Amino acid sequence: MYNMKRLGGLANEHPAEGTLLRINPAFCARLRPHPAHTTVMANRLLLTTIVLLLAAEPVHAQVRRGDPLLDRLVGKWTLSGPMAGKPVLHDVTARWVLDAEYVEIHEVSRDRKRNGAPAYEAIVYVGRDSATKEYAALWLDNTAYGAFAPAGTGHGFAAGDSIAFVFTSSPTSHVYNTFKYDAKSDTWEWHLDNEDDGKRTMFARVTLTR
Repeated sequence: MYNMKRLGGLANEHPAEGTLLRINPAFCARLRPHPAHTTVMANRLLLTTIVLLLAAEPVHAQVRRGDPLLDRLVGKWTLSGPMAGKPVLHDVTARWVLDAEYVEIHEVSRDRKRNGAPAYEAIVYVGRDSATKEYAALWLDNTAYGAFAPAGTGHGFAAGDSIAFVFTSSPTSHVYNTFKYDAKSDTWEWHLDNEDDGKRTMFARVTLTR
């Protein structure tokens, strides 16, 4: 049996058989936490929570960046200008993916087909080989199924703030797509030309603005 006296006077005495146990009010008062102690503990818990949140914020904010030139392409853009002889207006979103090994570009035209689908839509993956310094672009769009043919992959090198991609369909058929960045205006230009049998013709001159 517990010694009631050692528990701080929980009972004034051992009750006789058939009587009710009397609780010492002073002991009960000691069991209740002091309001000041409760406030201090609550403040300490709140402060600890805030410190942990502030410490965790930089972890989420730190995003690994890849190639510096491609990093300037990341963001949301409005693409406008002549393409295939007609003015176009597309929405473009670019982001780092796969641990910043590639920039994923999602291009969607504002024009719609009868079924409501975009008249043009493309998903492009652009990366750079750190060893050879060569850039590559895998261009997938809704114009046709390409089965990941070589014609859908362009290669090129940077010259200043420009990357000249060449997509080769055959020894006599090429598509040239040059990405040009203007640091002063923070804009990009895409210059697209077709070449067949040595004859090069303009296909598009579009500008990407934020």
